[in-house]
Amino acid sequence: MNDNFLSQEEIDSLLNKNEEVNGNNDIDDEVKDLLGEVGNISMATAATALSTILGKQVMINTPKVEVTDIKSVTDDLNVPVVVLQVEFSEGLKGNNILALKIRDASIIANLMMGGDGTNPNEELSEIEMSAISEAMNQMIGSASTAMSTMIRSDVNITPPNVNIWDSNEDSIPDEFSKDTEMVKTSFNLTVEGLIDSEIMQLFTMDTVDEIVDKMTGGSKKEEPKEEPKEEPKKEVKEVKEEPKKEPVKEEVKTEVKEVKEEVALSSASSNIKEENVTVQKPQFAPLKESKNDEKSNLDLILDVPLELSVILGRSKKSIKEVLALSPGSIVELNKFAEEPLEIYANGKLIAQGEVVVINENFGIRITNILSAAERVQKLK
Repeated sequence: MNDNFLSQEEIDSLLNKNEEVNGNNDIDDEVKDLLGEVGNISMATAATALSTILGKQVMINTPKVEVTDIKSVTDDLNVPVVVLQVEFSEGLKGNNILALKIRDASIIANLMMGGDGTNPNEELSEIEMSAISEAMNQMIGSASTAMSTMIRSDVNITPPNVNIWDSNEDSIPDEFSKDTEMVKTSFNLTVEGLIDSEIMQLFTMDTVDEIVDKMTGGSKKEEPKEEPKEEPKKEVKEVKEEPKKEPVKEEVKTEVKEVKEEVALSSASSNIKEENVTVQKPQFAPLKESKNDEKSNLDLILDVPLELSVILGRSKKSIKEVLALSPGSIVELNKFAEEPLEIYANGKLIAQGEVVVINENFGIRITNILSAAERVQKLK
């Protein structure tokens, strides 16, 4: 380039690059709309699953569908990114990939461990990686279930594989090269003022073909085959119409005979139904009062086993606090030392008592039997 002007060679080079970009395999607008609808429904189900895990409102919407490759994905997401990959084992073939930014993954992991999600880490610890793996696993499992309903076929996936993709090509799985073509559906992800970002769902091209084929009933493949078959069918009919006129009449005659026979049979059956039938009211023996022996009825269930259990106390902890427990840790319960303990029979509260020791074993001395009204009140 001289004096800020492009040479002819440079212009030709730029035009060739544009042709290469525009020449990539693409999908038509109808297929994009179909995949966008599939992604919208499946990821809405995934948002519900994530909302249940986090206890916060989660919104995943506004899908955008495009054909891309692994390198473009990592470039668009500003690697490193957390990626969950599963392979379809039934119903569909190919791979389903969910990609999430590190910062967003850190906020989700922090919320799952009892935090407020306001101070996300730039790197994920082993515990945070385990938490985000569980969250993404629930999301992609819910999405697969929704997809199974849409294509009206069972969809099963292999155990998920979670890792981190960065700018290093070694981090990308062996089955994908940097120019592997995929269909990317990107969504807007929001979590109650904490996250306003993007999440991506990636399908390999063979998976896209399967989804389109099942959603359209194979109509995409049948359309080009119908046109060349129309003309030869018409020619065959024209040639065979004249010699087969008489046999057609014979077939019509036989059909008329069969219809007449059916009419005759139906009229005969109707005559049979018209015969007089005597109808009588049913008669039953009079009911006699009988006295039930309550004691004998109770004897029938005296040998039914019941499981008695005593609740020493309860305590509510977050996941973070449970993970921090170690030998020697003390967990405070919600009962005072002198407060009576609860006694349950098959999970129903029936009495209260206090702890005693009998021959080096714990026992319970019943101090109060709950009345029926008290037991009903406890159930409420």
